[in-house]
Amino acid sequence: MTPIMTTIQNRPDFDVIAGWIEPGHKVLDLGCGDGSLLKHLIDSRGVRGWGVEIDDANILAAIKNGINIIQGNLEKGLEVFADQAFDHVVLSRTLQTVRHTEGILLEMLRVGREAVVSFPNFAYWKNLRSVLDGRMPVSEDLPYQWYDSPNVRFFTLLDFEALCQQMGLIIRERSVLDEHGQTVDNDDERDLNFLGSLAVYRLTQQR
Repeated sequence: MTPIMTTIQNRPDFDVIAGWIEPGHKVLDLGCGDGSLLKHLIDSRGVRGWGVEIDDANILAAIKNGINIIQGNLEKGLEVFADQAFDHVVLSRTLQTVRHTEGILLEMLRVGREAVVSFPNFAYWKNLRSVLDGRMPVSEDLPYQWYDSPNVRFFTLLDFEALCQQMGLIIRERSVLDEHGQTVDNDDERDLNFLGSLAVYRLTQQR
């Protein structure tokens, strides 16, 4: 009997992330869900990938998708991984669900040469319009209702970049996407913060 494969997502930030990763690199995907991003990186870039996930259903789905996966809680750190064990450590659309924000960013850059982070931008104009209309935003990049959302942080591009500066993290590259997955091309930082629905960052740390 042919194994049943779960549906593989292909989100716009996947291609951005894939473009920053060299073929054959070692990648750790934190909060990897069903393994869609790792499957994409394995198929398109030939990476050696591992995932960390806490949800039992997602772990089963990732295993069915052929992903090497470890069950773990990101809030407790990444102590099972050695320093600089990976070329890239990825946190895709998960940073807003983490309580210990600074801790997880530092751990990512301890176990990896680079950290790649993507997150929904709360300052996106449609989100701001929803708040002005008296309702919490629900969108492609913020798909939950306020009462069932896993998100514990709501922040913007400028907020994140200020945190990186405070922590001494180096932003090597940044890509800002609109709700249709198209790159927002604007030199004005405030306009970019207003027009971008999803942000993707490539980070390193001074050694």
